[in-house]
Amino acid sequence: MDGKIKTIDNLKELVRDRYAQIAGQGDEGISIGCCGSGDCCTTDALMADSYDNLKGYVPDANLGLGCGLPTAFAKIEPGNTVVDLGSGAGNDAFVARAQVGEGGKVIGVDFTDEMVERAKLNALKLGFKNVEFRLGDIENLPLGAETADVVVSNCVLNLVPNKQKAFQEAYRIMKVGGHFSVSDIVLDGALPDALKKAAEMYVGCVSGAVQKEEYLEIVRKAGFVNVTLQKEKEIVLPDDMLKSYLSNDEASLFGAQARILSITLYGEAFGEK
Repeated sequence: MDGKIKTIDNLKELVRDRYAQIAGQGDEGISIGCCGSGDCCTTDALMADSYDNLKGYVPDANLGLGCGLPTAFAKIEPGNTVVDLGSGAGNDAFVARAQVGEGGKVIGVDFTDEMVERAKLNALKLGFKNVEFRLGDIENLPLGAETADVVVSNCVLNLVPNKQKAFQEAYRIMKVGGHFSVSDIVLDGALPDALKKAAEMYVGCVSGAVQKEEYLEIVRKAGFVNVTLQKEKEIVLPDDMLKSYLSNDEASLFGAQARILSITLYGEAFGEK
């Protein structure tokens, strides 16, 4: 990793390589969170929310990569089919499974082979028969139209270069009357160029984020209606991290010029499909 973002292909390889590395770590080495770089920060305290009180939570499947609790807001019902975009080691998929029950189904999609294999191994250990994990790109999902009652995703879509295509794909696979709940990172204000260009910060869900209003517009353009902000919290980056990329003056002014927000967003697919 040379620290600079280049092409879309570079971005995807950057993310795939980093998350493959995370998937291969032992549980004792996982404390890097969505930041994606042990040298960058530990983000369990910065971005991730606690799953401890959620039914179905499997600690072995939690790699600390999230920035919210979409399954807690997703209005999942028994018997639903839930699709988890960027399912990692299976954390949100297993929580969703507890909500859909034996009569429902959960499908996780991730584009990192190592993550898919780790999730499959977790499901095998747990004896889960109604959870499956597929290798695939969120911009071109390996699922048929009108598959899902509910789509969830946790701090993943900010890493997708073509966010419009990703939400269009989410809409395509959703049944009429279905809905999504997505936790993600957005911006309020402009990031300094040094952060925008930092590959580490892209993998860390920061420089790949777009403005909050732009994100909401992307969702609406994909066809979703009744788009609602379910939760919002500010992510405060530590001074020592900022100073790794910015001058002292830039770092001191950062909070006044830009805010990094974790949001959980809800939307419904009631339009013509």
